[in-house]
Amino acid sequence: MSLYLLDESLWFPPVDEALEDGLLAIGGDLSTERLLLAYRSGIFPWYNESEPPMWWSPDPRFVLFPEELKVSKSMKQVLRSEKFEFRINTSFSDVIANCMQAPRPGQGGTWITEDIVDAYTALHELGYAHCAECWHNNELVGGLYGIRMGNFFFGESMFAKMPNASKFAFINWVQYMQTEGVTLIDCQVYTPHLESLGARMIRREDFIIMIQGVR
Repeated sequence: MSLYLLDESLWFPPVDEALEDGLLAIGGDLSTERLLLAYRSGIFPWYNESEPPMWWSPDPRFVLFPEELKVSKSMKQVLRSEKFEFRINTSFSDVIANCMQAPRPGQGGTWITEDIVDAYTALHELGYAHCAECWHNNELVGGLYGIRMGNFFFGESMFAKMPNASKFAFINWVQYMQTEGVTLIDCQVYTPHLESLGARMIRREDFIIMIQGVR
């Protein structure tokens, strides 16, 4: 296990070289080419504003198979009601801005820096980054964003301004992704919130095999 220092060269070390906590490399940039290579390699960026880019590939990996989505009775009632409206890709900049501002328990700040915003906005303009939105009375109250590549969706962050808003967006997004032929949703690292919706741990080795050849 080693920690690699990246330069301007476009490459990543093998993910099995990551440290125990999943940290694989530090440095490099957030160019479109590097980010796409990262996702194809089972790697994602996650770091604080005062730090250089840090690249992760944890083992095990937290994922959701769309057919294993769990919807509670209470959420089924929310979905059937007309309280919320689901939209896709109508307010990407607002979704990522709200994710940036969302409080994170145990974290002193946000990992979504201005550089992250610029990089993922560029990916959105190229058709890779997408957002799912929850609206209430024509106000954006919840949502998530991530990267779609082939039959895989790599989730990045979500937010909620009202109870159940992020769940509403996530459940609708997963169901929509399933109709689009998406077979795996990468949730990256464990959260009780996503576990309650059916996400589970798999071996990194299995995750890497699943995403081989993704474009």
